[in-house]
Amino acid sequence: MKEVRSFQAAAWKRLRKNKGAVFGLVVITLAVVTAIAAYFIAPDHSPYANRIILEIGGRKPGFHQQFIKVKKEKQVSSPGIFKQLLSGKEDVYSYIPVTSYEIKKDSIIVQKYVDETLNERQAYTLSQLAPYPVTTKKFLLGTDKYGRDILSRIIIGTRVSLSVGLITVIISLSIGLILGSLAGFYGGKTDQIIMWFINVIWSIPTLLLVFAITLVLGKGFWQIFIAVGLTMWVNIARLVRGQVLSVRELEYVEAARALGFSNIRTIARHIWPNIIGPVMVITASNFASAIIIEAGLSFLGIGVQPPQPSWGLMIKENYNFIITQNPMLALAPGFAIMLLVLAFNLLGNGLSDALNVRSKN
Repeated sequence: MKEVRSFQAAAWKRLRKNKGAVFGLVVITLAVVTAIAAYFIAPDHSPYANRIILEIGGRKPGFHQQFIKVKKEKQVSSPGIFKQLLSGKEDVYSYIPVTSYEIKKDSIIVQKYVDETLNERQAYTLSQLAPYPVTTKKFLLGTDKYGRDILSRIIIGTRVSLSVGLITVIISLSIGLILGSLAGFYGGKTDQIIMWFINVIWSIPTLLLVFAITLVLGKGFWQIFIAVGLTMWVNIARLVRGQVLSVRELEYVEAARALGFSNIRTIARHIWPNIIGPVMVITASNFASAIIIEAGLSFLGIGVQPPQPSWGLMIKENYNFIITQNPMLALAPGFAIMLLVLAFNLLGNGLSDALNVRSKN
């Protein structure tokens, strides 16, 4: 037990010395916190950050606009904190962009902003409005073509990227560990059958296999998780098989057999803990790959569906702005993908060095 703890302490020490791995760990931690508290952090806390204000569509970063808040006709209930944490809070008021306003007795006269050359005069009674009816909002990363806040949708979209990575890793790790362990531990016919199956799946391009699974399961949030997860277990299975082959004749495995432990217990309790290092490294790599695949599928229109924000879908919706006046609408989610993928790759490289028993303290 002391040897295990000393190895873990030495590995953690080596990991902390790796600046790239520490940077990746910090970025991932911030992304997780952002994903959990997304609706409390995002300026637009409506479900999916889907507050559509067409009059201010396609605006550049730093744009600010004055609004009046008009009560909606339907009654909007206030959700509890837990529900708001999960799915946001529907707006109680409609946001009307204005260029100027004037309060007269129990009414307010506004010049509603229509476009850069046109305003429309409108009047509202104060009873139709919020207690503090006029507000100014700044859009740090601009707005998309529907007038939705880009920053808010990137923050909410963090959930999709981390979720697809997490569920993909759980699915691929479960299948890969089981099949790889069975192939490596039992050998013979079992190994031949499993390796044949692995080679068949390995020979099919990942995106093509994802397309096929998506067509069977349909488009959607959960379907894309399953589709990506079912395509990324192969490299884990191959790695686990090789690791199990290298340790199955070692003394501690022979001792477990001599003590009469079942094969399942020997694999789960004795072999897996000793091969977890390389598996963690490839898991971090798979996490990054899953984020890229999900973004690519959403860009192609077969991943996460609107209005749910996904970084790949945001690039698709705004890529035409790259060659016009506002490239940041598409570049911002692209930078988010790049940063999160880089973080997982740096962490994976750091884990590889830290868990290498030949590394120096």
